[in-house]
Amino acid sequence: MFPRLFMSLRLASLTAAIACAPATAAPHPEWTLFSTRTTTTTTLIDLEGGAVKTWPSAYLPGMTVYLLDDGAILRAAADPSLPGPNGGGAGGRLQIIAWDGTLEWDFPLAGVDHRQHHDALMLPNGNVLAIVWESYSAADAIAMGRDPDALGSEVWSEAILEIQPTGPTTGVVVWEWHAWDALVQDFDPLLPNYAPPADNPSRIDINYIPNGANPDWLHFNGFDYNEELDQIVISCHAFDELWIISHAPGDNADLLYRWGNPQAYGMGTPADQQFFNQHNAQWIDDGLPGAGNLMVFNNGNGRPAGAYSSADEIVPPLNPDGSYARDPGSPYGPAAPVWTCDTIGGSSFYSSFISGVQRLPNDNTLICVGASGEFHEVSTDCALQWSSTPGSTQFRATRIGARDTRLRDLLWCSADLATPYGTLNVDDVDAFVSAFLAGDNIADCDGSGVLNVDDIDCFVASFLGGCP
Repeated sequence: MFPRLFMSLRLASLTAAIACAPATAAPHPEWTLFSTRTTTTTTLIDLEGGAVKTWPSAYLPGMTVYLLDDGAILRAAADPSLPGPNGGGAGGRLQIIAWDGTLEWDFPLAGVDHRQHHDALMLPNGNVLAIVWESYSAADAIAMGRDPDALGSEVWSEAILEIQPTGPTTGVVVWEWHAWDALVQDFDPLLPNYAPPADNPSRIDINYIPNGANPDWLHFNGFDYNEELDQIVISCHAFDELWIISHAPGDNADLLYRWGNPQAYGMGTPADQQFFNQHNAQWIDDGLPGAGNLMVFNNGNGRPAGAYSSADEIVPPLNPDGSYARDPGSPYGPAAPVWTCDTIGGSSFYSSFISGVQRLPNDNTLICVGASGEFHEVSTDCALQWSSTPGSTQFRATRIGARDTRLRDLLWCSADLATPYGTLNVDDVDAFVSAFLAGDNIADCDGSGVLNVDDIDCFVASFLGGCP
């Protein structure tokens, strides 16, 4: 009762002002975020391709970028001056850059035997999750059961590290996962982890070596975090698979689920392979069509039917307890994607490396064809809805919604809640009241994370002030 009464009293003061409320300048109500691989600048464009915001850096991307809650970005940076493994997608430095360009966090994550690469994201607790190469000597690999005839001078394995920022240039590792802790081998019965890989699909076969003596054995190229499940999905490029691991404290390093190429764990034939050097493995977010399903950009390198790419969506066999079902003696399901898009407006597309996908609230899908630097939005039947070509190569692109709260009072006004955007009127008042009473975060005008009377005062002040 109190919020309704208080709101009525506060909003009553708007009645006389509505007729003369000034219009607010509004940029295009959708944006796309990307960081071109050949420039040091991160860019946000509108639907017409015009830049509405840029963030500077001294480094090329290494490779990913994410928009944070306050309009800052988390960015992986390629720093060639740092030591450690150095291959495709190398980074080595993590940065948080504020909306005004201030470098808030600049953390080197590299050493003689490790280096961050490809992807890093911020967890809900404010810590940063990062993919890291770890180099092992040939002797180390042989001691773990690697066939010496399939080995160069070293092997790069992978780790996922959770880093808690502790200062402008410092951080501490508070959680870690290492692929080296989940190995299996059937080469030497006198060495650790000797067992048939087909009987142990939760383990990683150290002798599955699709890239020969290339030290970059696994080549993770992206990941995503699911807070509800406390799990991480990883795109393992070299194995043509996505893997899911647990992030829960105390759990071991074993894989919970894997899909895309059952040959990697001793099951199936080449005819069963469904991923071909895929990128951007992710869960579809809650509230979106297909929520909880998994999506990837399936690059198509070595695809038997020819080199073409696709956006693929699969339904994982998730059990209520967070485990994944598998029939004994069989590969993990499903048998095939639930949705695939391998054309854009009737024409095939192909990117041999990088690239990404994103499910949108309108049931469309954003496809970044990275090699050619093209962004396309397609409908469920792959009809083209929107397109932009910023040029050069793009690791990934992310669509940001018209009223995404991360850009509140940065690119849109707290009081401008109703379409058509750009003019304040009674529809915006009605939209705020409805959102407030429904507990919708869009009504969190002051950005505190809690809806209360302060948000009502904030909305009134913003409305009467004309949204500067």
